[in-house]
Amino acid sequence: MAHKTQSVAEAPAPASTHKPSSVPHSADAEADGHSLLHHHFDTLEQQRECNSLGMWAFLSTEIMMFGGLFFAYSLYRWLYEYAFNVGSSHQNITLGTINTFVLLFSSLSMALAVHAAAVRHKGRLVRNLGLTFILGLAFLVIKGFEWAGDYREGLVPGLNWTYYDHPEHQGQIADLARHGLNPDHVKMYFVVYFCMTGLHAIHMIIGLGIVGVMMWMASRGVFTNGNDQPIEIVGLYWHFVDIVWVFLFPLLYLIAGFHPGGLGLPAGGGGGH
Repeated sequence: MAHKTQSVAEAPAPASTHKPSSVPHSADAEADGHSLLHHHFDTLEQQRECNSLGMWAFLSTEIMMFGGLFFAYSLYRWLYEYAFNVGSSHQNITLGTINTFVLLFSSLSMALAVHAAAVRHKGRLVRNLGLTFILGLAFLVIKGFEWAGDYREGLVPGLNWTYYDHPEHQGQIADLARHGLNPDHVKMYFVVYFCMTGLHAIHMIIGLGIVGVMMWMASRGVFTNGNDQPIEIVGLYWHFVDIVWVFLFPLLYLIAGFHPGGLGLPAGGGGGH
């Protein structure tokens, strides 16, 4: 008896129930989301905006701090204009000018470092951070030579204010008296000068420490994986410190005229209060 073979149709494979994610992610974006995005932010864009806002808020407080010193400078220069001109005439414009260009070039190297981090070029990032560090250190060394010269001349209030004790400077005391002033009014210029340049130097030292740490971290590839904003934020701080010096230089060095090497104000010249 012939047996009929009954063909059994194979049941179709069940359709996959896996649904694609409603938010597509590339491999890089997903990696960034896990490694760079902090839990209290929704997106990397929100995180970057908050970080930038925080840095600008901090810089606003720095502006207010330096603003107090600029106000004191303006007030006492208005009261004792000629004494401030006499004090400024002692400044070494040559060294001050060199330092100004040193900081301007350091701002350029920092800007190049920020760009290198953005394009993920580790070599250029490390080199430009290193150049920024060297230029910042050079600024402080030059400033140290200036302060040492002021100390030797006896122009440091509280530590060595003996300049007007020397007989050869008695004529300058008489010149101040003709303007209704005395050496204490010149001392006020140097008090303001050392407060302003000293506070600026403290910010430079802090900046050098941060740049040094960033350079070490950059050499390990920390900021060339998409995490470039820390370099951008450090750059904002560095540019702020440089801009402060751009204001300090003319206010402290140039108010008595251009006098490379110092002592550019004639003994009997000037005017003001």
